[in-house]
This record gives sequence, C-alpha cells and structure tokens, in this order.
Amino acid sequence: MSYSAPSNWDEPELLDPAGAPVPEYGSGSLADLLPTLVAGQGVPGYTAAIAELTPADRNCVFLVDGMGWEQIKAHPDEAPYLNSLLATSRGGTGRPLTAGFPATTATSLASVGTGLPPARHGLPGYAVRNPDTGGLMNQLRWNPWTPPKAWQPYPTVFHEADAAGVATAQVSSPAFQTTPLTKVALSGGTFLGRLSGEERVDLTAERLAAGDRSLVYTYYSELDGAGHRHGVDSDAWRGQLMYVDRLVQRLAEQLPPRTALYVTADHGMVDVPFDEDSRIDFDEDWELGAGVALLGGEGRARHVYAVPGAEADVLTVWREVLGDRFWVASREEALELGWFGPPGECDERVLGRIGDVLAAARADVAITASVNEPNESGLAGMHGSMTAAEQLVPLLEVRT
Repeated sequence: MSYSAPSNWDEPELLDPAGAPVPEYGSGSLADLLPTLVAGQGVPGYTAAIAELTPADRNCVFLVDGMGWEQIKAHPDEAPYLNSLLATSRGGTGRPLTAGFPATTATSLASVGTGLPPARHGLPGYAVRNPDTGGLMNQLRWNPWTPPKAWQPYPTVFHEADAAGVATAQVSSPAFQTTPLTKVALSGGTFLGRLSGEERVDLTAERLAAGDRSLVYTYYSELDGAGHRHGVDSDAWRGQLMYVDRLVQRLAEQLPPRTALYVTADHGMVDVPFDEDSRIDFDEDWELGAGVALLGGEGRARHVYAVPGAEADVLTVWREVLGDRFWVASREEALELGWFGPPGECDERVLGRIGDVLAAARADVAITASVNEPNESGLAGMHGSMTAAEQLVPLLEVRT
C-alpha cells in the first residue's frame, strides 16, 4: 500500500481573525466596571452595563497590575484568600471580566478610568503611531510628551462622580500622581500617595468611610514587574502574589458598612520561552520588515504601520509567515470584528493610531525587536493578546 501525504502537509492552517475571542465590551469588560458602580450611586449619565452587579453606597476598586484570572486559579497555595473569593467574581457568577484589546496597562487603565473602550478613549496599545508626527508614542511612559487633553479628551468617571457629590479618591504610589497617564485615565477627586501596600489599603479603608457615598480606587504594580522580569512561573512572582493575597484580605477586614470591594486587574501574563521559534525578531527578519514603515504595539500585540501603498502586501506576508500562531487582521477587519470596541464606534482621531495590520498572538510566542526594543525584547513574561491567560481578569467581590 502506497502512502500519500496530505495536500496541505507543508502548509500550516492559518488562524481566522474572526475566531479571536473578542472582549465583552458593553457587558463584561473593564470599561464597563466604573460606569456600573457609579450608576448604582446615582451619578447621572451612566448606566449599569455589568448586569450581575448589585449597587452599593460605597465602592472600592483594588486593581492589581498583571494578576490575571488564570494565574489566580493556578496558584491556590500562594493565594488562598483570593481563591476563596473566586465564586464571588462578577456578581456571584464565578466568571471573569475581559480586559479589552490590547490587554496592556495603558489601554486597560484608560478603559477603567474613562469607562470607554480603546476605540473611543484612544489609547489602543503600548506604543502607537501619532498621526500628527508620524512617530511612535509610548502611552505607558508618555514618550515623547504629547498634550494629554488632546490625546484623550473625555472626562474620567472619577471626575464625574466627584462632581456628583460622591467622595472620590485614588490611593496609589506617589510616583503616579502627576503622570500624564494618570491625568487622562484616573484623575478626579483626591489623589493620595502612599509608598507601601499596607499604607495604601489602610488609607483606602479610611477614605471609603469618609462619605455616605464613596468611590475609592487603589493600585498595586509590583506583581506585574516581577512577572515581566522573572516570569509567572518564578519564585519572585509567587512571592508577590502571596503579598497581594495578604493585602486584599487586610483591606477586606477593614471595610466600612455598606461597601462593595472589587478586586480586579488590567491583564494577565504569558511566559514566552527564550528560543528562536518563540521569539521572532522583527529587526532580523527581512520578510516581515518589507513594506513596514513603523512597528508599534508590543511583542504579543503588534501594530504594523505600512509604507503608503504597501498595506495589502504587508497583510499578506504577515499572514503567510505568522498566521498559524497569530491572529493577523487589517485595521478595517479588526474594527469590524470588535477588537477595540463595538463595531462602528471608533473615534476619527483614533483611526490613524491603529496599525494598518494587527498581529495578536495565540501561541506562547512574541514578535520582538532586538535593536529598537532591547529591554522589552528581554522580558520573560509578556501580555497584550486575547488568550485567556492575558485577557481574563477577576472581579472578586467582598461586601459589608
């Protein structure tokens, strides 16, 4: 009996961009959280988008950078208190929220603070093209400096809640008080800087009790840093998760009456192996670089800006080279599929910031840039895409 190889033996199956798990904008994304909470507090102009949540007079959001849903579930010994709350997530359904695309800090914090999806608030990635200058704008580090109000003109939910008489505060590291990202995403009410996690949660509890209606946001970033440097499979990351677990319990035990505490995150994380198959170096790959004027985004969620006239060719090449490991879409396809928000709701000023081609990783791989992004290319843990490990975030709840 003779053997015939399949006709597609040398042709890996390409991922269909329409098959990417799109965030639950409008019903279960980070952008829907604060509008739902302040609607329950009577702040005008907002509606309760996350139907599972019950209103509370005092609301607290504790956002832990990099603490994905999948990572909590995978570490019950390091995070016993957080795991004990898993069933409370999303109003007692035991389900997570979705971060939004890309699953990265600047995008997610803007979604949280404005209550808008990326296609509206206009921070659609780690580093994106500024149509006015033609260069990349790093939205996390706000480099090069760009007028914040022009870049993100919408008021924050914190600002609107404060104006409506809700006692509003952010408790975070003093280093974040004057940053442009804080200004465009998290400003409004009172900013209180405290260095240690214990100081932050203790002050958060105090501020919650300061008003009959209160909204307090607090933030912890060091878990994300440990994941980037050492990976989510490291002792350093596990040690940080243990510390976060204790902080959440400490805050929960101090909540004043009539309070709902929500513990969430801006994204999860994936460890990307340090080998050539897993880390595709754009700066060394002539094929991927052909027709590309600018590479934005980050390793697992790339914005690709083509030389004018080369958009279709770049899309074709990127699909042929990467399409079995990445969801690769044109800007138009990504917007129609709802990657950045509900279809048809992209602000005109945001269009040119989104790549002509988008590449979102499904496998544990990344597109690095060893020459132009030496620091980012050496990170052990990465995020940005729409896999469950990156996209799903908790909404753990404690009520008094």
